[in-house]
Amino acid sequence: MTYTTRKIKTTAAPTVEQAVLAAALGLGIAVLLAAAAFLGFQLFHSTHIYPGVSVGGVDLGGMTQAQAAAALSTQLNYIDEGRIVLTDQNNTWAASPEQLGLFLDPQTSVRQAYQIGRTGTLTQRLTDKLNGLRQGHEIAPSFIFDQRLAFHYLSTLASEYINRPVVEPRLSIEGTEVIIHPGQSGRQLDNNAALAAIGDLMETRENGLISLPVVEPDPVILDVEQQAELARGILSQPLTLSMPPGETGELGPWAFSPEELAAMLIFRRVDDHDSSYYQVNLNYRMLNDYLVRLAPALQKEEQNTRFIFNDDTRQLDIIQPAVIGRTLDLQKSIEAIQQGAAALQHDIPLVFVYTKPPVTDEATGESLGITELVQAQTSYFYGSSGARIFNISLSSSKMHGVLIAPGQTFSTGHQLGEVSEKTGYKEGLIIFGDSTIEGVGGGVCQVSTTLFRTAFFAGFPITERHSHAYRVSYYEKDAGNNIDTSLAGLDATVFVPVIDLKFTNNTPYWLLMETYVDEAARRLTWKFYSTKDGRSVEWQTTGPINIVEAPKPRYQENPELEKGKIEQIDWAADGADVTVERTVYKDGDILFQDSFYTHYNPWRAVYEYGPGTEGMPPKDAEKDEEQE
Repeated sequence: MTYTTRKIKTTAAPTVEQAVLAAALGLGIAVLLAAAAFLGFQLFHSTHIYPGVSVGGVDLGGMTQAQAAAALSTQLNYIDEGRIVLTDQNNTWAASPEQLGLFLDPQTSVRQAYQIGRTGTLTQRLTDKLNGLRQGHEIAPSFIFDQRLAFHYLSTLASEYINRPVVEPRLSIEGTEVIIHPGQSGRQLDNNAALAAIGDLMETRENGLISLPVVEPDPVILDVEQQAELARGILSQPLTLSMPPGETGELGPWAFSPEELAAMLIFRRVDDHDSSYYQVNLNYRMLNDYLVRLAPALQKEEQNTRFIFNDDTRQLDIIQPAVIGRTLDLQKSIEAIQQGAAALQHDIPLVFVYTKPPVTDEATGESLGITELVQAQTSYFYGSSGARIFNISLSSSKMHGVLIAPGQTFSTGHQLGEVSEKTGYKEGLIIFGDSTIEGVGGGVCQVSTTLFRTAFFAGFPITERHSHAYRVSYYEKDAGNNIDTSLAGLDATVFVPVIDLKFTNNTPYWLLMETYVDEAARRLTWKFYSTKDGRSVEWQTTGPINIVEAPKPRYQENPELEKGKIEQIDWAADGADVTVERTVYKDGDILFQDSFYTHYNPWRAVYEYGPGTEGMPPKDAEKDEEQE
């Protein structure tokens, strides 16, 4: 048997060093591989979201931010597919969250996802990455809730379907009937509460039903029945305004019919602290306008008592009691009417302000300083017509018994008042422009002339005086019906209210005036009673100078006169200038001096004749301008 011997090569067992070296080499390779993998992982995710990160259930791991934003915009569809149902009573409205102002904010959501594993300490970052790999990270998506859009949506919906204004009850008048219009509660969507409810539901990202919060304010004024009854009571009968009790005369009453009251009645809302109500009034403006028109006829000017000085007893005798002044108090009268109407009074007195005059019936001569006659003057009116004499008597009676206070400037025009047919005057000859014509009040200047002379010779300051345009014979006649030229320049005219005669009582005593007309003797006497204070008067006059003859008479045809009838309507007077100077002394010393210059125009006589009167006009006479 043959054996073949084969040489077998054996390997010795590795040593410990070799084993360690091999293990270290393997570990190094593993570490290198792990490091390479980690570096690759980190390098990849430097621009990508770490694995396991999701937003709103959408896995965004491994996506770039742009990819993630696109994925969220596509897959998170709550804003347009969700449904929020709003209800009110029987009405229902469905709106998407987007319609109510909810918008996805993908960029913010993606930035939050991207930051997972990139913030905090190194340990925290590693932990976040590992947790993402093991169990994932879920992040709530970021939304923007624009409440302005929700508010606009709710406001539009509310204005069309929900909101209803509060209707306050009110009153109106038809004819004289008072109508009640009932009130009604309002409805108003509570926008703030509705916005809060919508916001809470959107936080859940779920569909849902919201019952809209609505408030229902009641009318502030709850009941108007009482005011309606008051208005009906006011309109139940006429309202009468009257003078206060004790007032005499023929003034009033003044009545408003129910129809007139209905036009004046108003219902004014009053808000008083925690309550509101209607106040029933008569229209203030209409009442005021009515009373303003009424007031002048009701006004009464206060007047001093009128006296005459009794020369026997040397006391004052009353000839006319004092007149208490009276003025309608508009404001208080309106208040009285409003209050009376509210109390269902139908006869309401007006309210007046009363003023006492300075001198009443209790005054005495001693208290007023009226103890003696201080001056008297007389003028004559021979040749006056009956109408002129009547006017002299009427106008002088307005001066009889009148008192002038110390320091007072007396106005003749004011005391005379209106001179017209309405106040009782008759037509007489007056100077108007450059003619003497028939006019109401002819003869009043006899009174002003006599008063002027009395004040002149009593030594009182004359503050306003106007002469006549030409010399009037009445004012230069003496007791024997002769012309006394020394009286020229001592006339005074008045033409109410333009031309006046005024003088001042510059003594410490009251002045009493008395006038006496003797129609038979054709004379007017004026007396001043007071207390003499030692004054005296010296005067001188130039008399008429610079005489200018009167123009030739004028003849003019008057169709209203019969043939052969001739009437003189104006009288000739020479023109002249007169200066009167006066010096007033007191206890021998000069108190004051003054002078009065008068220029009289030359004045022609004027005649009127009937048509066809023989010899008219005379050949050498001045003709009427219309005939020239």
